[in-house]
Amino acid sequence: MQLYLHIPFCHRICPYCSFYKHTPGNTDMRAFVDALILEAQHYKNSLGHNPLSTLYCGGGTPSMLSPTHLKKLFHGLQSTFDCSQLKELTFEANPATFDLKKAQLFKQLGITRISLGIQSFDNTVLKTLGREHNREEAQASVPILREAGIEQINIDLMFSIPGQSLESWQDTLMAAIALQPDHISAYNLTYEEDTAFIDKLTAGEYHDDPELNAQMFTLAHKLLTQAGFEHYETSNYARKGTRSNHNASYWKGHNYLGLGPSAVSTIGQRRWKNVPDTAQYIKQVQHVGHAQTEIEELSQEDLHLERLALGLRTLEGFPYEQLTDDEKSRVPDLTNEGLAALENNHLRLTDKGMLLVDSIVEHLV
Repeated sequence: MQLYLHIPFCHRICPYCSFYKHTPGNTDMRAFVDALILEAQHYKNSLGHNPLSTLYCGGGTPSMLSPTHLKKLFHGLQSTFDCSQLKELTFEANPATFDLKKAQLFKQLGITRISLGIQSFDNTVLKTLGREHNREEAQASVPILREAGIEQINIDLMFSIPGQSLESWQDTLMAAIALQPDHISAYNLTYEEDTAFIDKLTAGEYHDDPELNAQMFTLAHKLLTQAGFEHYETSNYARKGTRSNHNASYWKGHNYLGLGPSAVSTIGQRRWKNVPDTAQYIKQVQHVGHAQTEIEELSQEDLHLERLALGLRTLEGFPYEQLTDDEKSRVPDLTNEGLAALENNHLRLTDKGMLLVDSIVEHLV
């Protein structure tokens, strides 16, 4: 089973982010950590013996938690779940939230993979994004993690940010490559509901340029593959043997459990979301052991469409025999236009098709 923990705390709220997050404020951190452990124990009892395969701590900014709370949290999780088969433990961190001593603690806690939320190496772009760190802090963070002995390092980058030029994006890519991380994620900014960015887009202050988006995507593919990274998913690049196992489990439709406020879980055909309110989350877990608020039963068709949409984003593509007859009838349209190919009994997108993955899925279904 895959386990995800949502740590919603941020020193500053980024104007583009739609994930549930907030500043710590008056949150009782001890009570929050206790609630995560209590929720974990609830599912251990209700789901039975499910050894963990991957564990991912996201947010928010998990690296904001103090050493005391981190030790308590990881000890509680490791005491609750069977971690004997755990092959990857990812922890999100921002450059401004740790030093060498804290990075050494990450290593001691069993964290094997750090995902750095750098986004850009351009200080002007970082200011637009509302990030706390600057270029110099970002560049210093990778050597700190290496010195601490972290096995794998991912750098998160973002493109098509308001005011970002193609030259700025190229500089960011080259700066990331120079740090020699194991993995790079390069995301096209999307304007999400309930964010300051979409308000400015709606008001006409920001503009989404599909042509520039495509140029930036193509540039990332060119520079990163030339540097030895495998482009194995639309937004993800990895050196040999360093693909994200946790994310791959989502793309393949595996079961996953989410703990923490707003976290989502999918077990079999049942999906639920936790209450997106930290104070209410703590109270509900203390009262009934869980914080479920939105529950739905997924049909086989729902699951098929999700797996198709996610599978086509990957290098391997989607198994051809799992396509419906109607979907198979539309495949020639894609292959004739050079958007997809049939290889090893899988339908996979070409480099050209990767730019249009969402439209292609809509065409198929």
